[in-house]
Parts: sequence; structure tokens; C-alpha cells
Amino acid sequence: MIGSGFNSPPANREDQRRCSVPKETYNKKVTDKTCCMHAEQRAIMDALRNNPAKLPGSMMYVARLDGEGHQERLLGKPYCTLCSKMALDAGIGEFALLCEDGVRVYDTAEYNKLSFQYSG
Repeated sequence: MIGSGFNSPPANREDQRRCSVPKETYNKKVTDKTCCMHAEQRAIMDALRNNPAKLPGSMMYVARLDGEGHQERLLGKPYCTLCSKMALDAGIGEFALLCEDGVRVYDTAEYNKLSFQYSG
């Protein structure tokens, strides 16, 4: 493992949590209406800080875990354009998602393209 991450408000500051704010109240220019840093973003930043030479061509493993590290739920299709763009820009080679039918591996460019096609 060259980096890890988890979802939480920026800098883990609970005063920055905005989960209860209705997304419709934000301006349309606010593209990420969640209040938290994404685990993928944090994992990339962690790898850039601690193992930058290992990041190019690496594989990002994505799973949803509960607070005790147990599998919470399976993932679906690529959907987060913020994370897919950041991973592509950082040089990550592949995404591995734990899905209902097993592990799906995507080339990061393909993952980014699919995230823009996501329709729910």
C-alpha cells in the first residue's frame, strides 16, 4: 500500500461538515456538493506525500468499509469525476472496484470516461 484514505470533512474538522445542507441550495458552479474529502482524494494525497515515485502506473483499490474496517456495501459503476480526474492527473494506471459480480478493474482513462457517463 502506498497511500490510504477515508471520507471525512477537510482536515477532519467537524465544524466543516455540511451533510445536512440541501444540495439544491448550492450554486450550480459548486460541482461537488458533498462536505467531505473523498477517500480516493486522500489516498492520492497520502501517496504523493509518502511514496510519490510509486504512484505512476499504480492501481487504486476502492471498497466501502464501515468504521471497524468491515465491508459495508458493494460498489457500482464509476461515477465520481472529481476522483477520476485527480487519479488520471496523478498517473494512477488502474482502478479496482469491489462490485456485486467480483472485482472490476478499469484503466484510469476508461474509469474517467465512464464517470462522466454515469447517470445513476
